[in-house]
Amino acid sequence: MITKSSTDACQFYYEYPACHALLRPNPGDCCVFCSFGSVPCPPIQQKAACCPR
Repeated sequence: MITKSSTDACQFYYEYPACHALLRPNPGDCCVFCSFGSVPCPPIQQKAACCPR
């Protein structure tokens, strides 16, 4: 689980520093924060359009 979201942008990919595993969003989600984070990305929090890829 990613424990926080960016405050001003979305992140489509996330690479774990220790093992270099690459996370991608689940189908239908716009970024890794929406799929795996404890808080959705800022556009979703603000009920705005999902982040561009």
